Amino acid sequence: MLLLAHPVLKEPSFARSVVLLTSHDAHGALGVVLNQPHEQRLGDVSKEFAIGPLAAVPLYRGGPVETDKLIFAGWRWLEERSEFQIQFGLDPVRAEQLALDASATLRGFFGYAGWSAGQLEQEMEVGTWVVAEPADFDLSAKDGAALWRQLLGAVNPQLLVSADEPEDPARN
Repeated sequence: MLLLAHPVLKEPSFARSVVLLTSHDAHGALGVVLNQPHEQRLGDVSKEFAIGPLAAVPLYRGGPVETDKLIFAGWRWLEERSEFQIQFGLDPVRAEQLALDASATLRGFFGYAGWSAGQLEQEMEVGTWVVAEPADFDLSAKDGAALWRQLLGAVNPQLLVSADEPEDPARN
């Protein structure tokens, strides 16, 4: 599922973010922030991947946990099964195969978002996150706050009023 930061969430790591939740169980939850581009490609920051299909993989800030680690994640819509498929924590060989698949989206993430047991549930109870299904959206159509606004508006148009408020109310 997707977690869309509620407009009242001002914590810098997650304000105006879209999180692709990759696992959620009794031990906690794990995902990556989809809409915080790093403005570089893998080939720009790694000599190891400067040539080949992974050189063009866009990089993102995946979350505040282990930001020194690179994690590959890919997804695609499987039309024949009508399902959203995600692959997370790919090794470079599998990531390269996915990079060559025109029907898939592949990204590299520095770090990830993680919640301990019960933490995400508590945040959901107080309304920190708005939930959406990833299959309902083109997650590659926009980036940054524009993706967040688009998804938030599609799930709950009333939240767009709050989403368009300036970060500094004095600038309103």
